[in-house]
Amino acid sequence: MKILLIEDEPKTVQSLKMSLEENGFEVDIAYDGDIGFHLAKKNVYNVIVSDIILPYKNGYEIVKELRNLGSDTPIILLTALSSLDEKLKGFDLGADDYLVKPFELKELIARIRVVTRRTSNVQITYRKLQFEDLELNLDSKSVMRGNEQIILTAKEFGLLECLMRNRGRVMSKEELLDKVWKMDADVTTNVVEVFMNLLRRKIDKGYEQKLIYNIYGMGYVMKTK
Repeated sequence: MKILLIEDEPKTVQSLKMSLEENGFEVDIAYDGDIGFHLAKKNVYNVIVSDIILPYKNGYEIVKELRNLGSDTPIILLTALSSLDEKLKGFDLGADDYLVKPFELKELIARIRVVTRRTSNVQITYRKLQFEDLELNLDSKSVMRGNEQIILTAKEFGLLECLMRNRGRVMSKEELLDKVWKMDADVTTNVVEVFMNLLRRKIDKGYEQKLIYNIYGMGYVMKTK
């Protein structure tokens, strides 16, 4: 498994690189955002692990620009910033996970395995999900409703995938939290509500036929009336 590590603290970089290689990973490193972004565009990686505060181009900019280019490589952000707003910003731009410093190496490795396994399983097992005029392509990570393309962040995509796979079944906020955010204990059901509101606006706004419904006190369901 090949990892791109973008981090500007030399001691941290060398320590992580050595530890990851000892656990069987192949690691490329970049000490600033510009170099990291260039490597991410040029090479194929199983996962990108990036600090947020970086010289020249920060982690948020790296995530945003890679997603705008169509890259679906899993991205884990590392930072000392632990506020909910900071996490939401990273997720909204398309980050797959978020790890607050300081952290245990085994937790980083677990997060890497989770995001890469999720991507690998989806690509091997499924190609497209279809419900009414909504189509979700799991290979290209694209979403179409009718003839209109809908741009989603990584977490919005994950939520939509869960709903489409379980259409007709009400999914609680706790269940969606477990399936989409996995191991992030810092994320609450309030975050799920925020992302679901964003997703519903993108999927249903402007369409006569609504597909995602909020069942008060129970959760969310994909259905038609």
